[in-house]
Amino acid sequence: MILPMSALGQTVPLPRERPPSLSTETGQDNSPEVPEPSEAAPLLPATVDEPDDTDAPDKTPRIYQTQCPAVIAGLVEAQLLPSIEEEECAERTPWSVTGVRVGGRIVPLSAPATLSCEMATNLPSWAEMVDRYLQAQRNTGLAELSVGTSFSCRETVGGDAERVSEHGFANALDVVGFKLNDGGDIVVQSDWPKNEAPEGRLLRFAHDAACSLFATTLGPEANEEHSDHFHLDMGCHGGSCLARLCE
Repeated sequence: MILPMSALGQTVPLPRERPPSLSTETGQDNSPEVPEPSEAAPLLPATVDEPDDTDAPDKTPRIYQTQCPAVIAGLVEAQLLPSIEEEECAERTPWSVTGVRVGGRIVPLSAPATLSCEMATNLPSWAEMVDRYLQAQRNTGLAELSVGTSFSCRETVGGDAERVSEHGFANALDVVGFKLNDGGDIVVQSDWPKNEAPEGRLLRFAHDAACSLFATTLGPEANEEHSDHFHLDMGCHGGSCLARLCE
C-alpha cells in the first residue's frame, strides 16, 4: 500500500485516556437502582389475545363462470345454472336452454335442456336449417324441438369403449322429433323408416344438416340404442379434435 507523502514520517497520536468515572473518584455507585419486585403484587402470567375469526378470509374456493355470447345475442333463450360436479361428470358453466331463435321468433324446446355454451350455440343454426326446409317443402315452419336427454352422468352407450358420455359434461342433446306450425308431428322412431315419405326425407335432411354443425351426429342407422332419436354432441374426435362422426 502506497501512502501519501504527507503521511510519511509523521507520528500518529494515541487516543486520550478516558476520565475516571465519578464512582472511582468518590467511591459512590451512581448506577440506577433496580427496584425489588413487591411481594404484595405477584407477577401475573402473560396472556395471548386469541385471533378474531370474524375477519378471516373465506377459504371456500370460488367458482368462475362465463357468459355465453349466443345467450347475450338472444340466439338462445337460457338461464345460467350452478356448476356441475358429480363423480366424473362436470361442467363449469351449464345453461338451462328453453328455446332457440329461428327466423326472428323463439322456437321452444319441449323441455329445458342442460347444455354447455358450445352445445347450445349450434342449436339455433341447426333449427334454422330445418325450418327453411319445412318452409320450402311443406309451406310450414318449425314449432317445437322435441328433446330427450341432455345432461346425464353416465357412460357411453352403443360403443365398445367404456368412457363418460358427452351427456356427462352437458355437451350432448338427444332430439326425438319436431312439431310443425301446421300441427304436424314428426317422430324419429316412427318416421325414419319412411325414407321416401316427406317425414322420412325431412329427418334425413335434419340428420345430414346436424353433421355439418356438431362434432357427433348419431341416428337410427348408427346402432339400436339410437333408433328413436338423434344424438348430437360437441365431443372431441381425432388428434386435433377437428374430425366429425356422422352415422
